[in-house]
Amino acid sequence: MAQREKRSISLPPDLARAVDDAARAEGTTFSAWLAQTAAHRLKLEAGQQAIAEWELENGPLTPEELASGRARARALLGRDAGDTQSSVERNPA
Repeated sequence: MAQREKRSISLPPDLARAVDDAARAEGTTFSAWLAQTAAHRLKLEAGQQAIAEWELENGPLTPEELASGRARARALLGRDAGDTQSSVERNPA
C-alpha cells in the first residue's frame, strides 16, 4: 500500500460538495480525487515552467511549433484535429 500523509483541509461548502460529486462520478474517494487533481496541476505547472525556461534560452515558440504541439497534445488525448475547444469550455463549472 502506498504511504500516505494525513492532512486536514477546509473548503467552502459548495466546493466540498462539488469535489464529493466529482469523486463519486469517477468511483473514487474525496481524498484520492484531490490527490489526483493536485498531481495533475503540479505536472501542468512543471510543463509550463519547462517551456518558459526553453523559451528563455531559445526564443519564443513559433506559430508552427505551437500548432504542432497542440496537434500532438490532441492526438495524445484522443481528440480530433478539429477539436479546438478546451475541456473547460466543454465542461464549464
